[in-house]
Amino acid sequence: MRKRKAKKRPLLPDPKFNDQLVTRFVNNLMWDGKKSTAFNVFYNAIDIVDAKKQDEEKTALQVFKDALANVTPHVEVRSRRVGGATFQIPMPIRPDRKLSMGMKWLILFARKRNEKSMAQKLAAEILAAHKEEGAAVKKRMDVHKMAEANKAFSHFRF
Repeated sequence: MRKRKAKKRPLLPDPKFNDQLVTRFVNNLMWDGKKSTAFNVFYNAIDIVDAKKQDEEKTALQVFKDALANVTPHVEVRSRRVGGATFQIPMPIRPDRKLSMGMKWLILFARKRNEKSMAQKLAAEILAAHKEEGAAVKKRMDVHKMAEANKAFSHFRF
């Protein structure tokens, strides 16, 4: 890199749960800089999760965190050219990238669902991910399978 690495700016915790993870998720959820709308969508989704959850001893926020943990990948494949051939090499993922990928997949597959509002879509995807089913969890499984299938090329790691 030509310039020095940009320093990470601290995130303010969200007003309702006082949690930085929620703020980070809402920042990913936000479209066109409409943060208050994104917070409303997230809080409505959490209310729906609270109403629909089966596990009574866990809070809705804890269900959300479990769902996010179920979606986050641990390894990924990266392309690397070795002698004219391109190999898919499995590599471990940095913790902050893991979280980012998990959040983005959860939001992406929530947007593709068929419920009426975005809050309902997000709540349904969170509940599905909490039960280890749904499209976001399937994406993580596919990434892990791809890494497992290409384990033979892990000696090309750089």
